[in-house]
Amino acid sequence: MLLPTSLVGSYPQPGWLIDRDRLASRLPPRVRARELWRVDPAYLEEAQRDATLLAIRAQEEAGLDIVTDGEMCRGNYSDRFAVGLDGVDIDNPGTVAGRTGEPNLVPRVIGPIWRRRPVEVENVRFLRANTSRIVKMTVPGPFTMALQAHDDFYGSTESLALAYAEAIGEEMADLFAGGADIVQLDEPWLQANPDRARRYGVKAINRALEGAIGTTAVHLCYAYADIAHDRPATRSFLPELAACHCDQISIETAQSGLDCAVLAALEGKTIILGILDLKDLAVESPETVIARVRRALPYVPPGRLVLAPDCGMKYLPREIAFGKLAAMTAAAARLRSELGS
Repeated sequence: MLLPTSLVGSYPQPGWLIDRDRLASRLPPRVRARELWRVDPAYLEEAQRDATLLAIRAQEEAGLDIVTDGEMCRGNYSDRFAVGLDGVDIDNPGTVAGRTGEPNLVPRVIGPIWRRRPVEVENVRFLRANTSRIVKMTVPGPFTMALQAHDDFYGSTESLALAYAEAIGEEMADLFAGGADIVQLDEPWLQANPDRARRYGVKAINRALEGAIGTTAVHLCYAYADIAHDRPATRSFLPELAACHCDQISIETAQSGLDCAVLAALEGKTIILGILDLKDLAVESPETVIARVRRALPYVPPGRLVLAPDCGMKYLPREIAFGKLAAMTAAAARLRSELGS
């Protein structure tokens, strides 16, 4: 399909499921944050399933071609996987400065990282059973996970990142076996730590991707728009991903006004092009979205583009998120008609 449309990962969770005001008033949780969930623990899984169905139906109604679970079961993109691994003391977390510089509680690594059991496989099976569309699942990437942990065991973030990569690779295999068509690694911290990323970021990602049997993607961003408000128009780490073994690279362009010429360095990769500004609560017109897509066309042929929001939509009001997605799919339909002819 020309110009398929997709979420990056998350869709807004209902207010009856999670305390959205409390979620927005703090840094994204890296460890369990039970106080965020409004539902009694005895009924939480059932409520998360109900919310997932709503997220699937919203994406279908908006016209998306590629559907995710909306990450309804997560406090943020990384916390659920981070606390699902052995070698981590989640009851005595450490502290690491977040991307805004503020301290945040993170998993404390006290032994070898390994995955005793799948973390998200039941969620991908539920997703696969409830839509006939292409399905994508997201997993936090190894570089980002290593920097979102307090290491009391490995002695270097590179060693820790490679250990996380092994666990992530096992999770990806189970997600593909469970029905995922695409598995995406979320690696926002590559941008914030470009020097370290150049030393071992791609090495760790490629370790996680070894043996992947389906379509793989890597998402690169400057964090949720609700958390990090400003976006430079250049990228401290992007051309380096040409050496990554993934099939697709997800990059935001709407809020930042990214100079899309840099995308020419990623020849051969499909670009998941972020063309919805998540800081702006106004719903874009299809014409605005089309103009943002056109900025990339001199550098990436339309057959190698997927259209998406800049980043996860979890902090947006649900009606605004839906309106933005509907504008994006309307823009895609018009562009398909024009470019296909």
